[in-house]
Amino acid sequence: MQHPASDTSTAQWLDQARAAGLRPLRIRGKTLLPIVQGGMGVGVSAAGLSSAVARLGGMGTISSVDLRRRHPDLMAQTAHLDKAPDARARIDQANLVALDREIRDARAASHGQGWIAVNVMKALSAYAAYVKQALQSGADALVVGAGLPLDLPELAQDHPHVALIPILSDARGVQLLLRKWERKGRLPDAIVIENPRLAGGHLGAAKVADLGDARFDFETVIPQVRELFQQAGYEQDIALIAAGGIDSHADILRLQGLGADGVQLGTAFAVTQECDAPDAFKRILAQAKPQDIVEFVSVAGLPARAVRTPWLDKYLRILPILQERAHPKAKCNLSFDCLQHCGLRDGDAGIGQFCIDQQLGHAMDGDAERGLFFRGAGRLPFGEQIRGVADLVRHLLTPAPTVIPSPA
Repeated sequence: MQHPASDTSTAQWLDQARAAGLRPLRIRGKTLLPIVQGGMGVGVSAAGLSSAVARLGGMGTISSVDLRRRHPDLMAQTAHLDKAPDARARIDQANLVALDREIRDARAASHGQGWIAVNVMKALSAYAAYVKQALQSGADALVVGAGLPLDLPELAQDHPHVALIPILSDARGVQLLLRKWERKGRLPDAIVIENPRLAGGHLGAAKVADLGDARFDFETVIPQVRELFQQAGYEQDIALIAAGGIDSHADILRLQGLGADGVQLGTAFAVTQECDAPDAFKRILAQAKPQDIVEFVSVAGLPARAVRTPWLDKYLRILPILQERAHPKAKCNLSFDCLQHCGLRDGDAGIGQFCIDQQLGHAMDGDAERGLFFRGAGRLPFGEQIRGVADLVRHLLTPAPTVIPSPA
């Protein structure tokens, strides 16, 4: 099957970025558009979306978690598993097969343009296995968030040419990670600086009350991290990618002026035609109003931001009762044990009390009644419209026309 990049070649996209005053993103000698598509699970960003971004010269990202849901044969082999003693092992293996398929499909469909990255959450129980599979399957980059990936250099030691990109939110976390990685003889190739006040999904703050802390503001953290790089002599070694609330050329220009090299967007790509989720999913994100977006504590113990659906509304209403009744379970609801620490399974009353894989699976199916739909806090470039990836990238690379006020 042919996948035309667009009516514009990759070189022309880069030329358009430069003409608009934007610097290309350079990582490990690769020149990319300064636009990264964030990883979104379950099944929201897979081969289709990531390859569409890569074909334009950007970095497309596959979310690694529970990709078997995108493959009917793998779901047929595992969806019924419950009491079997080897259920988790069989589900984990199916997910590794699915991840391998998605990476290979994305690489084939991107025609050697851009980069295909894989996002792996540090909080996942199969984190190390996903990392190793992504490396073996040919990912260009590994992006790791939801925890400090201090062990990533060891896990990737046999793949020195794969870019390693942790996600952090403040300068203190960056400083700690750099110090630990220096001792291992490997630096991050880039760091995503995610603003928890603006981003969607799991957020890099200790609690919901901290989401608006000024230390996470781009105007604060990007210059601080640049100063850390300068002091350590890493100015040319590590790229900075800002994530959260970006929706225009002006945003990218402003962030590059602060010291970022590129930007990452999630929700804006989730509502594109090429996104791997169904149209019903996209409409829920696109039609959400500011008052429909809420913050809460996830089952993984991290603050999260999502659309207030009937399920989430009910969950938040009965949460105090669920927390009172919290107790350790003999086994995971889905025989999956997707998280290293799960509030529901482990009976941790201080954090979320729901099955995140189940609710994200419903979202992947476009089920507005039962799904959990992660979403950023910002506006979308095209409002409620579902447009193509090329339209979104063109919008981000195009300066807004200057409005000259009429004479009084």
